[in-house]
Amino acid sequence: MTDWDDAFDNVGHVKNALAYFDTWAARARAYQNSGVVHDLDLPYGPSPRECLDVFWPDTPPKGVVIFIHGGYWMRLDRSYFSDLAHGPLAHNWAVAIPSYTLAPSARISEITNQISEAIKYVAHKFDGPIRIIGHSAGGHLATRMLCKNSPLPATIQNRIENTVSISGVHDLRNLLKTKMNETLRLSEDEAISESPYLSTPINSARVTCWVGGDERPEFINQSKIMPQVWDGTALIIEDKKHHFDVIDGLKNPNSAMVATLLD
Repeated sequence: MTDWDDAFDNVGHVKNALAYFDTWAARARAYQNSGVVHDLDLPYGPSPRECLDVFWPDTPPKGVVIFIHGGYWMRLDRSYFSDLAHGPLAHNWAVAIPSYTLAPSARISEITNQISEAIKYVAHKFDGPIRIIGHSAGGHLATRMLCKNSPLPATIQNRIENTVSISGVHDLRNLLKTKMNETLRLSEDEAISESPYLSTPINSARVTCWVGGDERPEFINQSKIMPQVWDGTALIIEDKKHHFDVIDGLKNPNSAMVATLLD
């Protein structure tokens, strides 16, 4: 019998995992104060957490990257991740980072709708191509936007040229067997309808599933299953990276992760 709580327990399997949250917050604050041009707390919806931050390159942007944060749909917000804008900014892409209402105040299907509203807001603010990258729960939300049953209109979906799902959860059904579902309140029907793995992608979907080689086996599997059902999906397993440092490549303008995203 699989212990699904353990299978999804990233904190329990990474040394000093909780310290990463403080590190992320400190790095993000320092980056905001570094002189980078930004607009903070832009509302895209009516609820308090429906806001996003935008970071601007020094020259007119080629397009916009949208980063969707993780936290099992239950914790964190955009303020932890400002510095991840640095890699795309160096290549003259603007970066938008939204927050969203957390469970149990919102169900995952409601969070999906909020992220679609954030992307609509960004799409109307910026001309040109859109790239999406998300981590963990954000990786789920990134690929969820490319499903044919996504709340995004086709006109905006077709502008999403490339998507990278970092350590994404793409089949939500095993979450039904975890204690965290007391907070997520997933039903079987919602777990099915909100699983990109069980959905049909739009024809233009171009996806890379990126996961650390030292992550929990369930997270590696969650990335491996997507190329099986979404034709053309790439899989990258980054050696010696775990769930909390696998996102660091986004900070580096010369990283393989940034190159993959902006390719």
